[in-house]
Amino acid sequence: MVRDSALEISGRCGGRPQHGREAGRSSSWLAAAARRTLRLGVRTEPAAWSCRYPPVIKPSGKRGWCGAWPAGLVAPLLLAGCASAPLEQASTLQSYDRLTEANGLVTRSRLRVDEAAIRDAKTVQIVPTSFGAGTLRVPLNAEQRRLVANAVDRALCAGLSERFQVVGPGQPADLTIRALVTHVTPTDTLAVGASRGAAIAKMVLLPGVPVPVPRIPIGMGTLSLEAEALDLKGDQKAAMIWARGAHMVGSGRMAVEGDAYTLASEFGYDFSRLLVTGRSPFGQLPALPSAHQISTSLGGAAASRACEAFGRNPGLVGFMGGQLGLPPGWTDKGAVAR
Repeated sequence: MVRDSALEISGRCGGRPQHGREAGRSSSWLAAAARRTLRLGVRTEPAAWSCRYPPVIKPSGKRGWCGAWPAGLVAPLLLAGCASAPLEQASTLQSYDRLTEANGLVTRSRLRVDEAAIRDAKTVQIVPTSFGAGTLRVPLNAEQRRLVANAVDRALCAGLSERFQVVGPGQPADLTIRALVTHVTPTDTLAVGASRGAAIAKMVLLPGVPVPVPRIPIGMGTLSLEAEALDLKGDQKAAMIWARGAHMVGSGRMAVEGDAYTLASEFGYDFSRLLVTGRSPFGQLPALPSAHQISTSLGGAAASRACEAFGRNPGLVGFMGGQLGLPPGWTDKGAVAR
């Protein structure tokens, strides 16, 4: 999964808009970095992806390819190879006032948070995520929708339980979390299958050469949601409108709900970080995962027992299924029957 970092794609670099010749120069050095990386097999310095151009690139000192994916190749793919997701309002939030733009590398969002109120909260309750009226015509069946919605709730619960006590339905809580899927684009399974075929062909024809095989940028899925946290009086203390599309750096799953399922966990991570930290999850340097995050991602139990209602992360089985492009329902058992 690709987490957002301090670099933004909303036409801004370091908080300063780029226009005309400046924007052209910026995109030119991204392309040049990719070409030089492919030709020379170089390792880029972290500073190469700041707002300076041309980037600083140093040879690795070894012939052939570096051990990891070249940054000069991955960054242009992330910036150019993403499906576009609309940032939609479904009129279900208590208020849309004071929402401010907060975009990440591959995510668009508008959000607000009452940091003081969030800091004082100790318990939270998660209302199961649902699909809005605007998604009724999307060709996802009931089981596929349940799988995507549960992926949102599971990620929310795992993230929130790092700081809050998550309580079950009907129990009083300092904060009540509600999320709604406002837009979803299905994944083109034929395009994913072709991408998987290309990746397999590369492994057969070029074994041992870590050249990334980008996903075919056709029929990539998207997901948009809106969510809020309400206190005991029903007043909004945090809110987020979120949109993100699948990107070329990734294998994809051969299922119409494949990309939506993957993106659902990303939203759960972002909104839970907003509440756990009391500030935007975007525009910051990525942090190392905590022991709790590693444990839950591998299928371990979350800190709050109430999270068991959403089932556990498929762990290594789910990871391998994703790498093979298998439908998420093959490895994810979904929510626990109630």
